[in-house]
Amino acid sequence: MQERKWSASAFAPAHITGFFCIHDHEDPRKKGSTGCGIVLDGGVVTTVTYSEELEDTPIILNGEHVGGHTTRTVVNMLTNSPLLVESVANIPIGYGFGASGAGALSTAYALNDALSLNLTSAKIIETAHVAEVVNRSGLGDVIAQSYGGVVIRTAPGAPKYGSVDWIPVAGKEVICLALGELDTSSVLSDPDFVWRITSMGRGAMKKLMASPTFETFMQCSRDFAFGTGLASNAIIDVIEAVESAGGMASQAMLGESVFATVCPERRDAVIETLSEFGQPLAYYINNCRAGLL
Repeated sequence: MQERKWSASAFAPAHITGFFCIHDHEDPRKKGSTGCGIVLDGGVVTTVTYSEELEDTPIILNGEHVGGHTTRTVVNMLTNSPLLVESVANIPIGYGFGASGAGALSTAYALNDALSLNLTSAKIIETAHVAEVVNRSGLGDVIAQSYGGVVIRTAPGAPKYGSVDWIPVAGKEVICLALGELDTSSVLSDPDFVWRITSMGRGAMKKLMASPTFETFMQCSRDFAFGTGLASNAIIDVIEAVESAGGMASQAMLGESVFATVCPERRDAVIETLSEFGQPLAYYINNCRAGLL
């Protein structure tokens, strides 16, 4: 008898949070964050394959077997069937680019299609959001990755509970530099950091809503990174160097990474400056959003 096999692929974009507030709740659908971030054109493509020959669910990222706890939670929430989950990312993993959320969301979309679960997008997004929250790998990436652009998360939680607004921006280049990994769960479980994040995040949100421009977002993000103490000395050095070269920069939350924007006339100078610290990566904000391929 011929083996039965179904497969589907989906994409979810990278998301860089500039600043945020933590909103705790016993219901993971209502837990999350408010704040603002940018969705990039890079991200994660996941292919989910069901095969009768599978006995377990291997999760493969860029050709290597990984634990993939957040992605595995998505699979366990949606099916009892063993699946092959293969993700390919063209963004840094563990550096504040929302890779875990992108992996979870692309997996949920692909799994829904491969197994014909007939879930709406709201339910797919909710599943990925809950997986992120319970694994402490993120609080608001999935919501932003579902919409694209420069997303202001005005209320926390999955689609039924959370809400968003946007700053109209498209085609803007963002130059990034990944310096090192930062354990999201360790920050989110530190009471001192949580207090500072919430306090600074509220102030940043108030300032942004009074003047909702991309430039205000960048300035609020910089103030948040410095004010919370999340910015390491290495991050501060890079941000200040970019500013000296004529650009605006801040830290990707939560990661040991810098993202920068610059006018075309100063682009070469900013890239040259960033190159002194590592290998710059260029992406664009172009209203990319998660979905099937």
